[in-house]
Amino acid sequence: MSKSNKVSSLFTAKKIAIPVIIGLCVTIYMLYSNTDWTEFSKVSWGAKSFAWMLVGLLMMCLRDLAYMYRIRVLTDNKISWRNSFDVIMLWEFSSAVTPGIVGGTGVALYILNKEGLNVGRSTSTVMLTALFDQLFYIVTVPLVILMVGTENLFPVELQKEIFGVVFSVKGIFIIGFVITLLFGILFVYGIFIHPKGLKSLLIRVFKIRFLKKWQHKMEQVGDEIIQTSKEFRCKPFSFWLKASLATLFSWMARFCLINFLILAFTPVGDHLLIYARQLVMWIVMIISPTPGGTGVAEFAFEGFLAEFTPIGLAGLLAVLWRLASYYPYLIIGLLILPKWLKKVYS
Repeated sequence: MSKSNKVSSLFTAKKIAIPVIIGLCVTIYMLYSNTDWTEFSKVSWGAKSFAWMLVGLLMMCLRDLAYMYRIRVLTDNKISWRNSFDVIMLWEFSSAVTPGIVGGTGVALYILNKEGLNVGRSTSTVMLTALFDQLFYIVTVPLVILMVGTENLFPVELQKEIFGVVFSVKGIFIIGFVITLLFGILFVYGIFIHPKGLKSLLIRVFKIRFLKKWQHKMEQVGDEIIQTSKEFRCKPFSFWLKASLATLFSWMARFCLINFLILAFTPVGDHLLIYARQLVMWIVMIISPTPGGTGVAEFAFEGFLAEFTPIGLAGLLAVLWRLASYYPYLIIGLLILPKWLKKVYS
C-alpha cells in the first residue's frame, strides 16, 4: 500500500469518529459520576483562576512553537514557519486518531515528503525527532527520581497483563523506561557510531525463525539509519543545541499544563511530584490501545493526580486537561487537512 493510500485509510470518518465517541462517553461519565458539583460551586473564581488557566493554554502554544522550531532546525529551514504549522498540526492529528503505541510516524514521513523533502531526508528527520524525544525522557526520568524518590511516584494499584504476566504500575513503568532506553542506545549507536554495524545486527537478529517475516522491514530500517547518519552526524554543535533546547521546551510545556490547571482551582504544594507523576502517566498512555490514549488518559489522570486536586473535582480537571491538550488537535487537523491535501496535490 502506498503512503498516500495509508494516509487516506487513516483519515477516514470512521477512524476519526472513534476517539471522538470514546472521548464523549468518558467525558459524560467523568462529569456525571466523578465530579462533585457541590464542591465545584464552592470554587472561588477570580482573575487569578482564569490567569492560571490562560497560562496553561499558553503552555500548549509554547509546546507547538517549540515543535515547529525543531522541525525547521532539523530540515535546515527548508520548511517555512507557515508550513511547519501544517506539519505539526497534521502530525498531532494523526497521533490523535491512532493508538499511542502506533503513533503518527508513518503519516509524518508522508507529510514531510509532500512538503518538499526527499524520502531520505523525511525519514532522517522523523527518526531524529524520535531520538530527541527518547533522550529527553531517558535523561529526565533519573533526574526527577533522584529529586522526588520512588515512594510517592506510583500511587495507584493499576495492573496490566503483558505476555501472560501481570505487572503493576511500577512494573509497567520500568518496562517502558527500559525499552525506551534500549531504543535510545540503539539509535545513538546507529546514527553516531556504527550505522552499518547496527544494520548487520538487526538483520542477524531477525533471521531467527519467529522474527523472519520482519527481516525485510529491518533491512529498510537499517538503510534509514545509515541515511540518517549521513545526513546529520557532521552537523555543528549549534544544530544539536537548538534541537535539544526545542525538545526540552516542548516537553516541559506539555507537562506544565496540568500544574497550571490545578493551580487555577487550588494551591499546589509539590509541583515537582506532579511533574514526576506525569512521566509515569506518559508510559501508561503510550501503551494505550485507544486512539490518542482516549479514555485511558482521563482515568490515569484521576488515578495519579487526584490527591493534588480539590476533593470531587479530579474528574472535571481530567476533562479540562484533555480539552486543552487533545481535542484542539482533532479540530485543527480536520480544518486544515482538506486545504493541505489540495495544496500538495495541486
